[in-house]
Amino acid sequence: MHKRISINTALPGKAKSRVMIIYTGGTFGMTYDATGVLIPFDFSLILQQLPALRNLFLDITVISFDQPIDSSNIQPAHWKMIGEIIFENYQEQDGFVVLHGTDTMSFTASALSFMLPGLAKPVIFTGAQLPISEPRSDARENLITSLEIASARENGQPLVPEVCIYFDYELLRGNRSKKVESMHFDAFRSENFPSLAKAGVKIDYNLSAIRKPDKGSLRLLTTFCSDVSVLKLFPGIESRTVEAILQTVGLKALILETYGSGNAPSAPWFIDTLTKAIKKGILILNISQCPGGMVVQGKYETSKFLAEIGVISGGDMTLEAAVTKLMLLLGEFEMDQVKRKINLPVAGELS
Repeated sequence: MHKRISINTALPGKAKSRVMIIYTGGTFGMTYDATGVLIPFDFSLILQQLPALRNLFLDITVISFDQPIDSSNIQPAHWKMIGEIIFENYQEQDGFVVLHGTDTMSFTASALSFMLPGLAKPVIFTGAQLPISEPRSDARENLITSLEIASARENGQPLVPEVCIYFDYELLRGNRSKKVESMHFDAFRSENFPSLAKAGVKIDYNLSAIRKPDKGSLRLLTTFCSDVSVLKLFPGIESRTVEAILQTVGLKALILETYGSGNAPSAPWFIDTLTKAIKKGILILNISQCPGGMVVQGKYETSKFLAEIGVISGGDMTLEAAVTKLMLLLGEFEMDQVKRKINLPVAGELS
């Protein structure tokens, strides 16, 4: 069970929108007790910390995990919990704000974008680099603006009907985002896709970049297969290292983090090892180590052989999107379908 708190900041029947906050854990919701130890924040007291919430005129429901999760401990089971909360409350809410630790926020936002085909309402992930109790905390602005975006409508329709991350005055597509900073407030970046909105004196929406709502009613996919591994290439990598990973018991897919536009060593032992793995049925997906740009297999001689032996190009997907999409596809479909679907865009994750 999860804790449920109602916070109505509007007169009865006068609420601008109904928005659900899902608190999973993370720095945002921490505060200090009398002894100076960080403990989870009591969201029933949120109006004391953020009196400006009253000016949003929202009917807010807070769902809080019984045991807040440090985002370094996030697992697919937690993605399922978040997805189920959204799915079960979808009809009665106009939008959702998910408070989540920053370390794995891009993974969770990516996962949710694939788990919710048919999504037509905002799901805005946010968090903070400093606890809400800190005088200089970024939590207040991040939450207030996230709530405003989650409730924003035009002609009766949500302005941002997709899974996003809002942080430090910028709204990014969730499955295009990557955490790039741990010491400053601008923690996230999207190198291969423009911002969906920027918040200044007003919120300036980039309407041409925002996805149109998916057709059909909302569905929820929750079967994940974690038989996935990631191999980051580096000069001097040994054959025994590559072989050890590819010989992992039960391995179904490998994400190969290559150089530049998808390049890899052309040493015979490397080509032979990958070829054997592919013939055994292991899917190998090529994702660039570069945060910007994309994989173009065959642009250089050092990537042409990858396409020839059956490595699949991941285009301009982030590692976070590739991992979560692969896990969900492997859980929901047979391998031949996974191979067909992995490099086809389903939630705006690929150009």
